Amino acid sequence: MSLEDRIFSINNEIDFENISLEVFEYQFNHNLVYQDFCTYLKKTPKNVRSLFEIPFLPIEFFKSHRVFCGQDSEQQIFTSSGTTGMLTSKHYVKKLSVYEKSFRKGFELFYGNPSEYVILALLPSYLERTGSSLIYMVEDLIQQSNNPNSGFYLNELQSLANLLKALDEAGKKILLIGVSFALLDMVEKHSFSLKNTIIMETGGMKGRRKELIREELHHILCNGFGVQAIHSEYGMTELLSQGYSYGNGIFKTVPWMKILIRDTNDALSFQPNKKTGGINVIDLANLQSCSFIATQDLGRRLSDTDFEVLGRFDNSDIRGCNLLVL
Repeated sequence: MSLEDRIFSINNEIDFENISLEVFEYQFNHNLVYQDFCTYLKKTPKNVRSLFEIPFLPIEFFKSHRVFCGQDSEQQIFTSSGTTGMLTSKHYVKKLSVYEKSFRKGFELFYGNPSEYVILALLPSYLERTGSSLIYMVEDLIQQSNNPNSGFYLNELQSLANLLKALDEAGKKILLIGVSFALLDMVEKHSFSLKNTIIMETGGMKGRRKELIREELHHILCNGFGVQAIHSEYGMTELLSQGYSYGNGIFKTVPWMKILIRDTNDALSFQPNKKTGGINVIDLANLQSCSFIATQDLGRRLSDTDFEVLGRFDNSDIRGCNLLVL
């Protein structure tokens, strides 16, 4: 079985650690940017023996370097959003099939088959630019839903509200995935009492609105849509996997992804569960770029699979997680 296939077959902690060490060795040998970074820290496959010894590449490297394994050309470049003149992240993806396998398998683990849903997407800030990994994922899930009512919406809030109410009243199973500011626009203009709809926010006001803490945002959206909980997606341009939350801001990871929390005063040390620090992500689906990334997010790990996002160190643009106020 290939390394790629084994990544998506992980089913226990021992598997995860062994494959992570194998991926680390592969990326050290084939990703020159990561190799230089590890060498600077005096970390090599010869002296790295556990998960906690693997170096995590600062996410800023995706803005300044081509983080990529080997000399082949990439199949796709995903880019982060940003204001004019801002340096954006670029994720060079060697095989789109790996990204597709990751998000399809991940979605199925959390929500079942996309064909069970009408999938509605309210993602104006992402639709208005090119290179969004979120749009690529949602577009694929919409196609997988194979439902004529599934689709994207830009600013057509009235027609989306009418469709949403009609489908929900008809008992259809619906997933509405939206960026935070657009979902707020919806509930300010329309009132709902939804019984069969999952509302999933992908975070971010994108400069359109004042930032809100998660509790306040979710309270407004729960009341506006008439639902018990707001689901969330945690992903970013630099990752090929996602975490999902069924509510209360508690995210869960897929089996080939893990969150570690680094000490904010010592980037090479890790915090125990329930202690706050910087979020480090292991995303083994990033086999051909870098699987070990130190993000600018602040959070805490609750268990091997559960974590919270509490804020951000700065205003760096990271896709798919809440821009929260500390």
